[in-house]
Amino acid sequence: MISLLASFFIKDSADEKRPAVRQAYGILCGAVGIFLNLCLFAGKFLAGTLSNSIAITADAFNNLSDAGSSIITLIGFKMAGQKPDPTHPFGHGRIEYVSGLLVSVVILLMGVELLKSSFAKILHPEELAFSPLVLAILLCSILVKCYMFLYNRKLGKRLDSTAMMATATDSLSDMMATTVVLAATVIGHFSGFAIDGWCGVLVGLFICYAGYGAARDTISPLLGQAPDKEFVRQISDIVMAHEDVLGIHDLIVHNYGPGRVLISLHAEVPAAGELLALHDTIDTIEHELRDTLNCHAVIHMDPICVGDEETARLRGLVKGYLQEIDESLTMHDFRIVVGPTHTNLIFDVVTPYSFPMSDRDLSERIKKRIQKDNPNYFAVIDVDKQMV
Repeated sequence: MISLLASFFIKDSADEKRPAVRQAYGILCGAVGIFLNLCLFAGKFLAGTLSNSIAITADAFNNLSDAGSSIITLIGFKMAGQKPDPTHPFGHGRIEYVSGLLVSVVILLMGVELLKSSFAKILHPEELAFSPLVLAILLCSILVKCYMFLYNRKLGKRLDSTAMMATATDSLSDMMATTVVLAATVIGHFSGFAIDGWCGVLVGLFICYAGYGAARDTISPLLGQAPDKEFVRQISDIVMAHEDVLGIHDLIVHNYGPGRVLISLHAEVPAAGELLALHDTIDTIEHELRDTLNCHAVIHMDPICVGDEETARLRGLVKGYLQEIDESLTMHDFRIVVGPTHTNLIFDVVTPYSFPMSDRDLSERIKKRIQKDNPNYFAVIDVDKQMV
């Protein structure tokens, strides 16, 4: 259904990388979600009223909260698509993450309220009514939520949308919760056990868990999460495809919302290379990154000595010392400055985020190791963190 509606209402619907198309998909999915959740609320509320079931009624209000969440998501996609302005030069894309966070808060609040009402039902159980209409409504609800899970997950992956993926997870938990409610209704009717309240508790827990998952997925990019490994690999492949580039380091990915990414990195180039030619290569790489990965790139050139035997010897010596300390240590930007009394070895050391030593302690240990065998060598060290 979503594909059919997209062909009617979204111009160039196949070009999903364009921000305008991505925004249109978000608005369309939000509108469909509102409609389906309101239908589910009406049906389940009727079923809950007819059967006197707190679990079914709780599930109905969960769908009502889902409709409210779809409204927030729709507004979020609309606002996130606004063009950059002087106050927000990188656009408003992070509003999508904020809307996802608001959705998760709504889900959590609804889950807590449903837990409270379900515990009250456990303390004061009531007899449930049973009818084929109630069963039919619950079965239809399970099928609709399964469909919503599938299309939200599919589009969430295609558009790289955490908001849609959170909605997909919420739909999956709703489907499971409704299955529990259906089981409680059938078991309660045929066995006489009053498990309605307990199943309401399970529904509430499902909702709280979905809210927690949605909050986690939206808070992480707001805080500044590590870039995706595949994205880093693509950047590396594009940059290293050029012969003039000998290595890259200090890659930083700034995420200003889906489709609004700014990256910066250092590219190692031969120190003896022709400056204008190297600058042209860097410009070409920046344009390739923009056109291929839809990101704005800023690249700093780091000249390194190539073919100097003494530099190569000392680089190998220092690499051996680093491996003695820890095999996870690497380095870049190695160069030497020879003076009348001593030689400076200037380089950056790269450590994993989980490395147990502080940057200061590691730097001092490397300096002492170098001077142990070479008193006239002085190390000038910067410590960097490892790229993803």
